[in-house]
Amino acid sequence: MALSASDLPAMYSLLTNSLSADESVRKPAEAALSQSESRPGFCSCLMEVITAKDLAAQVDVRLMASVYFKNGVNRYWRNRRDSSGISNEEKIHLRQKLLLHLREENYQIALMLAVLISKIARIDYPKEWPELFSVLAQQLQSADILTSHRIFMILFRTLKELSTKRLTSDQRNFAEISSHFFDYSWRLWQSDVQTILCDFSALAQCISSDASEQHRDDLYLICERWLLCLKIIRQLIISGFPSDAKCVQEVRPVKEVSPVLLNAIQSFLTYYSSFQTQHPKFWDFIKRACTKLLKVLVAFQTRHPYSFGDECVLPPVMDFCLNKISDPEHDILSFEQFLIQCMVMVKSILECKEYKPSLTGRVIDENRVTIEQMKKNISSIVGGVLTSLLPNERIVLLCNILIRRYFVLSASDLEEWYQNPESFHHEQDMVQWTEKLRPCAEALYIVLFENHSQLLGPVVVSILQEAMRGCPTSVTEITPGLLLKDAAYSAAAHVYYELSNYLSFKDWFNGALSLELSNDHPNMRIIHRKVALILGQWVSEIKDDTKRSVYCALIRLLQEKDLSVRLAACRSLCFHIEDANFSEQGFTDLLPICWGLCFKLIEEVQEFDSKVQVLNLISILIGRGNEVITFADKLVQFFQKVWEESSGESLLQIQLLIALRSFVTALGYQTPICYNLILPILQKGIDINSPDELNLLEDSLQLWEAILSNAPSMVPQLLAYFPCLVEVIERSFDHLQVAVHITEGYIILGGTEFLSMHASSVAKLLDLIVGNVNDRGLLSTLPVIDILIQCFPMEVPPLISSALQKLVVICLTGGDDHDPSKTAVKASAAAILARILVMNSNYLAQLTSQPSLMLLLQKAGFPAEENILLCLIDIWLEKVDNASSTQRKTFGLALSIILTLRLPQVLDKLDQILSVCTSVILGGNDDLTEEESSGDNMSSSRSQNEGPVPSKEFKRRQVKILGMFLSCQLRIRIKIKCARQQI
Repeated sequence: MALSASDLPAMYSLLTNSLSADESVRKPAEAALSQSESRPGFCSCLMEVITAKDLAAQVDVRLMASVYFKNGVNRYWRNRRDSSGISNEEKIHLRQKLLLHLREENYQIALMLAVLISKIARIDYPKEWPELFSVLAQQLQSADILTSHRIFMILFRTLKELSTKRLTSDQRNFAEISSHFFDYSWRLWQSDVQTILCDFSALAQCISSDASEQHRDDLYLICERWLLCLKIIRQLIISGFPSDAKCVQEVRPVKEVSPVLLNAIQSFLTYYSSFQTQHPKFWDFIKRACTKLLKVLVAFQTRHPYSFGDECVLPPVMDFCLNKISDPEHDILSFEQFLIQCMVMVKSILECKEYKPSLTGRVIDENRVTIEQMKKNISSIVGGVLTSLLPNERIVLLCNILIRRYFVLSASDLEEWYQNPESFHHEQDMVQWTEKLRPCAEALYIVLFENHSQLLGPVVVSILQEAMRGCPTSVTEITPGLLLKDAAYSAAAHVYYELSNYLSFKDWFNGALSLELSNDHPNMRIIHRKVALILGQWVSEIKDDTKRSVYCALIRLLQEKDLSVRLAACRSLCFHIEDANFSEQGFTDLLPICWGLCFKLIEEVQEFDSKVQVLNLISILIGRGNEVITFADKLVQFFQKVWEESSGESLLQIQLLIALRSFVTALGYQTPICYNLILPILQKGIDINSPDELNLLEDSLQLWEAILSNAPSMVPQLLAYFPCLVEVIERSFDHLQVAVHITEGYIILGGTEFLSMHASSVAKLLDLIVGNVNDRGLLSTLPVIDILIQCFPMEVPPLISSALQKLVVICLTGGDDHDPSKTAVKASAAAILARILVMNSNYLAQLTSQPSLMLLLQKAGFPAEENILLCLIDIWLEKVDNASSTQRKTFGLALSIILTLRLPQVLDKLDQILSVCTSVILGGNDDLTEEESSGDNMSSSRSQNEGPVPSKEFKRRQVKILGMFLSCQLRIRIKIKCARQQI
């Protein structure tokens, strides 16, 4: 039943009650609103509540109404099968009503309405709502400051929403909007910036604050409108024109707008220092405006690099940014976000591939200028401009400034480190480089060094040597020299791949880095942390004769009191152990102390990132260590404690599951000693009804596979978990590959006990998979069916008759001439049916005569008059060349049995059958050289020189040996058949 105007009081009452702190009042109201949201007229009632003049003061109720309105649009604006949705008549009414209520005084409600309009526009514009932009443009002509601000808020949200649509028609519509709206937006932006600067000038000259409060509010609203207009201009230029990096077509607005934006930045900065104390509200605006203007320029350069490379754009912008980085005013030094954007701009230009010389050649005798040639011409011009902007002297100066000023730890950095070393470590090394000044300076330095390594290599070494001379290893005070050494060490760490040409790591380590660790003064944590960083970064340059000393140094750093130093050492140790040239021999005797330090460290750290970092090291140690069994008891206790403490932290539990998988693999056949730990954890992880199922399921399944691969025998707890696998596959095939490996493990380890307990689950699982997955999924599943039949030839075929019927259909229908995967599927399916004939001949006859199979074949287009068995013989003969060695022998054995039938149709194929049988006899015995199982790529597989073969793998080989025995029988039977034919 539709809602109408008479329901407004009840709607208002429900919205009011939904805000109540009393749960007994709030819950029923929320339930009633939830039930009403699909009823016709619901959104119209909400719109009336939002726009009612007598409710203007009831901001919380109106805001709640706008939230429900937005949710209703998201769920019901599009036509849905399970709901009638919002009628076209109501949509028209709502669109009109929204455009009549533009002057919303409350900012939060105005923002929500702007989002609402943008969501509707994404669906309805331009077909159902063609007048949207024309109405907004018309309203702008006569709007006051507040209304124009709200309209620009709507325009920005709507353009942002429409710009994300990727269809060609949608992008064409957006380009049309850009062509109509750009000029007007740009003129208004220029007008507003003049108004703002004029009023700022008056404010700066006015010592006593005699401007009216209303005037200040209006000016601030103009400032906010101007920022919205800037965002709109950015959106129009970025999304309204194709990137000139692809089409090499000049984007005129970039050349027109960019110089004006730069002038605006320079103009605003003149008021930065004076407004900080006198007009803090506008000082905050200046910070936001300058940062946003630079971000827009960066976006222009990234999207339209060739247009931005024009002589009237790139040189002044680049020069401005370089000057602000190299020689900023004293007040600007504290304006970190602005300096970050200056560095981002310079970095973006320096690493822009469009400005670098192209390595492609030109076609000889080509008369017309190609796009590639145009790109090369522009790149050459811009390259010349950059060379003039960055002569060698300026490059060296910039490098020195980055290291000596921006790399140096400040007093606030040191205080933060002292207060919370753990937090400081993560903020310095894991934060996004565009969020903090020092990481941003480091990112710029790396790009600068990459572009000018031959010039800057000696410079960095010189700074490093100067810093080491100015601060000997015996220093204990935090002096400028010590901070410069820390900065120089950072510079050397970040560019190890080029600096190694100018600096011998062995000499540096023996002559300085190792000596730094002999000074245990607390202030030396600054240098010790940087030494840990260097030892990790330079891992590829450390030769065998130095590795042992470096390992000992990192172990020593792991014993420091400062958590930041220990975490840095932990990360660097990970790099060394993961390195392809890691020396296990040089680390073996350090392993016991390393385990102990890891256990101690994870107990002391508090933050999630720290725990993950230590767990990662433990997992890597387990994967590399050959003596894990020695520490198994301690590791079990450790994992048990950490798992209990990680309740509710899914990301940490994922890391734990990864470490446990490595642990299980390292233990091998001794895995049962940790079953009391891992089986309860596994049970929780594979429960699809668990709250953490989405996060833990994938890694839990991989742990499950590892447990089965290394289990010496099946235990009751593991046996009871199998139905969970069926539930996982019932939900989706996302984890099919690992599910197949797990199933194979149960078949091989569980044997008769497994089949008797879970026969119906096995049948259900295979029926779910066969016929419902693609060829790749089938190819991974069919070997499991083959092993199942090998192990239980009499019991299994009747059990999985539904899946086998589908295999018959796959064999006898559909072409595969040009599809290797379909050919492989047919060959594997045919081999399974051949195996059934060999090991359970009576059942294959029963299977091929089932009416349900005939029905399936007829639906697939198989002629009803054809003999299924004879068609299977044709498939065996046809696919023998596409089969593996074991499959060919199965085909040969099946065909030798077929000869005993003495059917005329079989005798007609005698030459082909004997040819196959002969080739099988002469083919030799290479069964054990092939991996027929679906476990070829199992994560738990290991090479022959890595210890004992996992139990599952050993038993799988026993199954193959049984196959070899049958092959011997095959040869005997074939020879007998051939002798009889000769007689």
